[in-house]
Amino acid sequence: MIDLDATNAKILSLLQSDGRMTNAKLSEKLGMSETPCWRRLKRLEEEGIIEGYQANLNRRKLGLGVMAFVQLRCSEHDQAATAEFQRIIETTPNILACHNTTGADDFLLVVVARDLDDYSSFVDSTLRRLPGVTSIRSNLSLKEMKASNKLPVM
Repeated sequence: MIDLDATNAKILSLLQSDGRMTNAKLSEKLGMSETPCWRRLKRLEEEGIIEGYQANLNRRKLGLGVMAFVQLRCSEHDQAATAEFQRIIETTPNILACHNTTGADDFLLVVVARDLDDYSSFVDSTLRRLPGVTSIRSNLSLKEMKASNKLPVM
C-alpha cells in the first residue's frame, strides 16, 4: 500500500469522477502547473494505483435488464479444476465479478443477462458446466440502489 498525500488523493478522486479529464484541466483544479501534475499522474500509473481508464456503460440501455448474484459451491478444489474454472470465469463476458468467499459457498458471482430467459440459458449453458460445481443459488436484483466502482481515497 502506498501512502497518498492530499494532492495524489485529490488526483485520484477527480479522475474517478472524470477519467477523460485532460492534464490541463486536472492541474487547473489542483492549482498546480501541468508538468508536476503530469509527473504525479504518471507515477500513480507506473505504481499500479491507476490500472487503466474506461467508460461506464448503462447496462439497461444496452439491453441487460437482469442482474443476478450467484453463489456457487464446488466439490473439486484441485489445481487443474481450479485453473479451468478460473479460465471460464475470466472469459465469460456475462460474469462481471467473481469472488472466492468464506462461508457455506465457495464463490459469489455478479452476472448480467438480457432477461430471465437469457439468464436461464446462461445457467444451463455456462454455470452448470463449470468443473466441480455442486450447488448454484441465484438472487436476482429487484432494484439497484447503489452501483459504484469509485474507491474512497480521501
